[in-house]
Amino acid sequence: MVLSLSLLTGCYYMQAAKGQWELTLKREPIEEVLASDDTSPELAARLRLVLEAREFAIDELGLPDNDTYRTYADIEREYVVWNVFAVPEFSMQAKTWCFPIVGCVSYRGYFAREAAERKARSLAQQGYDVAVGGVAAYSTLGNLRDPVLSSMMSWDDSQLVGVLFHELAHQVLYVKNDTAFNESFATAVEEFGVLRWLQSRGLHAETNEYDERRRLRQDVMDQVANAREELEAIYASDTAEDQKRSAKSARLDALRKAVAEKLERAGRDPGGWLSRDLNNARLVSMTLYEGRLPEFRALLASCDDDLACFYEEARRLASR
Repeated sequence: MVLSLSLLTGCYYMQAAKGQWELTLKREPIEEVLASDDTSPELAARLRLVLEAREFAIDELGLPDNDTYRTYADIEREYVVWNVFAVPEFSMQAKTWCFPIVGCVSYRGYFAREAAERKARSLAQQGYDVAVGGVAAYSTLGNLRDPVLSSMMSWDDSQLVGVLFHELAHQVLYVKNDTAFNESFATAVEEFGVLRWLQSRGLHAETNEYDERRRLRQDVMDQVANAREELEAIYASDTAEDQKRSAKSARLDALRKAVAEKLERAGRDPGGWLSRDLNNARLVSMTLYEGRLPEFRALLASCDDDLACFYEEARRLASR
């Protein structure tokens, strides 16, 4: 995820600037946190992992060597930002918001959950399908010294390392006004980086587990993509809105049940899918990160897994 901050006036920009400033005040160099007697052994182990992964990102993945993720901030909450997604009732085209530096993106981030939920209610009253999702990490594209956040510390090793790689990848290549391109590119770097990280450490069981989770996620996203195509056909049809609404509800319910069954067969907890109210906004939010992932996987394979080649080819793709 990428967060854009600006010193422009207005309530939204003021809350963003205030939230970023509060985060900045909480930053401490990781080395100082590690040297402190107040640091728990559990936190120290996580931060050492961050430092190892940071050096691996530079040496093995060609990711930027800068001040990003050299500091730590205890934000004392589960998420740092809450994103709001909005999509018309009969469309799969997300509403976008435009900002300096990053251009137009398909979500709007808030440092307070209550503010995000207020915005979501306002958009729902305008007829949009809405979704609010908490985010534990984000990137400012190297414009600020992004810290590692306490909201990231509860993740398993693969997830923590992967998010570091993902957010750093945004600093390698970022295309204004194309959220799907940016997130899919960063996800491709993330998953390749995690596999190389695990393999370099001889963690064979963890490598297999990560690969299984990756394949399961792709199976789920394939089902989501199929549902999106069918919903787009429903929305483009000449049928009455009541009929479209009924067909939409039935297709979303079928998707929820199908994914829950797939997760159960894989031994995963399907609770989130069974209880979640699906709508256009939730589908769009899910596909932002992986909608173009197969394309980037193929591009990496065509480079024989050489990341320098991959980055260059991705830049060429972005310039078209």
